[in-house]
Amino acid sequence: MEQGQTILEAKNITHRYEQENIIEDISLSLQEGEIIGLLGVSGVGKTTLFQILSGLLKPGSGQVLLKGQDITGKAGHVSYMLQKDMLLPYRTIEDNVALPLIIRRTKKKDAREKVGPEFEAFGLEGMQKKYPAQLSGGMRQRAALLRTYMFANEVALLDEPFSALDAITKNEMYQWYLNVMEKIRLSTIFITHDIDEAILLSDRILILAGRPGRLTAEIPVKSRKPRGQEFMLSSEFIELKRYILKLLKKI
Repeated sequence: MEQGQTILEAKNITHRYEQENIIEDISLSLQEGEIIGLLGVSGVGKTTLFQILSGLLKPGSGQVLLKGQDITGKAGHVSYMLQKDMLLPYRTIEDNVALPLIIRRTKKKDAREKVGPEFEAFGLEGMQKKYPAQLSGGMRQRAALLRTYMFANEVALLDEPFSALDAITKNEMYQWYLNVMEKIRLSTIFITHDIDEAILLSDRILILAGRPGRLTAEIPVKSRKPRGQEFMLSSEFIELKRYILKLLKKI
């Protein structure tokens, strides 16, 4: 995927809770069409950073910019998908996906018409009238991602989007995810604890570590995407994984 100009930027973000810094002096940039994997252990501040980037939480200091515009502490500009799919069980998949538009006071009929063309690209054609309980875990995640895309279609923050899936479904979802990202060019940062997942999906990997959490490394992944299972046997994959493990052991 070719990348363009900087679309999202964080500058010197620091946030504290009960007089203790949770994250400190974090600066990062996301390019148009880029996928960044944010890798770090539990409790290091990844979710806090996402809440700040999405505008749900105002940092103690620092700025968040979207295409150069200051959106610090302003929700509604960046999509944020939580770890669980959070689909409403009493709504059809069509109405779950259309929910961001309906919340913005779009008439239900118009919202359904607007989301309709997107179902094919997300591999959900024919699922519009089904309910969440009728879908597999992988299909539910597709629907959740499509709903996230309908909320804001330029930048998405995904909090461990594949962690609830079994290993076989994960591998299928990785390939689907990379393919659909090529089509919709959704600039994305995703949280993961899985080194393999980070290497397979990311253009760059950022490591958040320490107490307070700081960005301690930036690792480019140069291999062309989509990356299949054979890539996991390549020397590039093995060297990257070895390097990341070495970094994490030093922390």
